[in-house]
Amino acid sequence: MEESITRVTKKNVVVRDWSLRTQKAKGDSLKEGYTFDLPERVTLNVRQNDLEDLIGIWKQWDSDTRGIFTEKYGDIAHLVAINVSEQLIQAMVRFWDPAYQCFTFNQEDMTPTIEEYVALLRIDNVQFNKIYVKEPKPMTFKKKLMKLTGMTDTWAEKQIKKKNEVSCVPWFSLRELVQNHPDTLRRIDLFALAIYGLVIFPKVLGYIEVVVVDFFEKLKQGINPVPTILAETLVPKCL
Repeated sequence: MEESITRVTKKNVVVRDWSLRTQKAKGDSLKEGYTFDLPERVTLNVRQNDLEDLIGIWKQWDSDTRGIFTEKYGDIAHLVAINVSEQLIQAMVRFWDPAYQCFTFNQEDMTPTIEEYVALLRIDNVQFNKIYVKEPKPMTFKKKLMKLTGMTDTWAEKQIKKKNEVSCVPWFSLRELVQNHPDTLRRIDLFALAIYGLVIFPKVLGYIEVVVVDFFEKLKQGINPVPTILAETLVPKCL
């Protein structure tokens, strides 16, 4: 882990220097006439999924199963145990500048970087130049669900629900499989899917959306998830 952080720190210096040179050479990226103005009022929704099930499952796994999971999916399991401070978010969101997509404190700007996310998630077994792109003709949601779970067509058909006009699968439908599926690797994959659906990309509470399943299918093929996670972190704050 220390070697990974050291490597990323060196890269951050290069990125910072490049950013400063580019900013000086090309000037501001905003359109002419834009007025810098942080919002006076911000509506903040801090509702989140109940992660007790995921925490309990992780604690029940033995060291070998945890090791296999970490080797495949990095340190994302640690995200389920992080306590989010509502007060901290309320304080920081007041300094969010939607134009620059960063936090502005007086004259200093702060925004998460790809390198920092790489260090945070410690995902070492991906192809960093292979970025997620949605397939033009993807497999149907039902087929993807069957492939991931190893369950029947009838089972998959019954689990798919519509929430806010979006196809989803409820977490409780997958929870039983994560806990009791006879195939250890499938349990590990479904646990990782749950983290991506409930923690990293939570859109409908208690459900995992079809777009998360699409992304997760590509993740298993070695794509680099960090740019997508970073984009999804930033974009909703700008709306």
